[in-house]
Amino acid sequence: MSNTWGELFRVSTWGESHGPAVGALLDGVPSKLPLTEADIQADLDRRRSCGAYATPRREDDRVEILSGVYQGLTLGTPIMLLIPNKQARSQDYKGWEELYRPSHADYTWQAKYGIRDPRGGGRASARETVARVAAGAVARKLLRQRAGVEIVGWVEQIGRVKADVVSTEVAPDMVERSPWRCPDASVAEAMELELAEAAAGGDSLGGVVGLSLRHVPVGWGEPVFDRLNALLAKAMLSIPAVKGVEFGEGFAAALRRGSEHNDAFAMREGRVRTLTNRSGGIQGGISNGEEIYLRVAFKPTPTIALPQHTVSASGDDIEYAFKGRHDVCFVPRAVPVAEAMAALALADCCLMAMSNRA
Repeated sequence: MSNTWGELFRVSTWGESHGPAVGALLDGVPSKLPLTEADIQADLDRRRSCGAYATPRREDDRVEILSGVYQGLTLGTPIMLLIPNKQARSQDYKGWEELYRPSHADYTWQAKYGIRDPRGGGRASARETVARVAAGAVARKLLRQRAGVEIVGWVEQIGRVKADVVSTEVAPDMVERSPWRCPDASVAEAMELELAEAAAGGDSLGGVVGLSLRHVPVGWGEPVFDRLNALLAKAMLSIPAVKGVEFGEGFAAALRRGSEHNDAFAMREGRVRTLTNRSGGIQGGISNGEEIYLRVAFKPTPTIALPQHTVSASGDDIEYAFKGRHDVCFVPRAVPVAEAMAALALADCCLMAMSNRA
């Protein structure tokens, strides 16, 4: 089982949804990087359950730094991060441990490993992403300190309701004004109505997260297999429930002619720039110095209040309504998770660039 991300900036996450704790082990973080638990806690607080249609599981998600930091500075040694689980309710899963929940990992994990933890999905649960957010906060601090990189995410779509935003103009305070994390206040209201309709029907919704990666230096990413867009796509697709990723114009580029899609070059402010950014800031798998813009599509929450058809471990056909504490739509809470995975991918590229200069 693969539980580690990165080549130079390496992160291993551990823990299960209803275990005593989840956490991350970071190796490769440079020394003398200012780092406190407060730096990490800010992003963990953003990931916590929020809003009327989020899971009622209200974890504190208080992080502890167990190693690798002394007097507020990283030592260059492994950093262990611990986040206790205090609100697990394993009794919610009594009675259907032997049933395979539709669109969950229950069946595939059982088939692959011969054993699984049915309490909240175990390691397959999105609870694991809290460790990614903690690690991503460290990566984000490194990117700001060493390269000036800024990462901003927001909710671009929930169900049928879509916001039309200019990615370069989205600011973090605009995103956090609404529990649905949509920077357009009027569209956020429409998203709430969409959520209310789905919740009233015992159903769920998916959506799209937009990401703007700003001030990424020219030259990050490697040709052929380790293209920057490939690394970022892998990072996004490793997040539970992600079903698609596109950069710049994405699939819409397939509808255009070359004359319509190409980004023309021009000299601006003493350096080579593009007049448009339909490529999304990456060309030939390498950053070109423009904003990197990507969109990440999430499927609807698979656990719903409506009865669903499934089978048991013994092969019986069953109609069952799976209950528990689940988000009607987890897309707003996925924003800091997507930001974290983008930060982890870019942190690896940052250290590679620093290594090449040395």
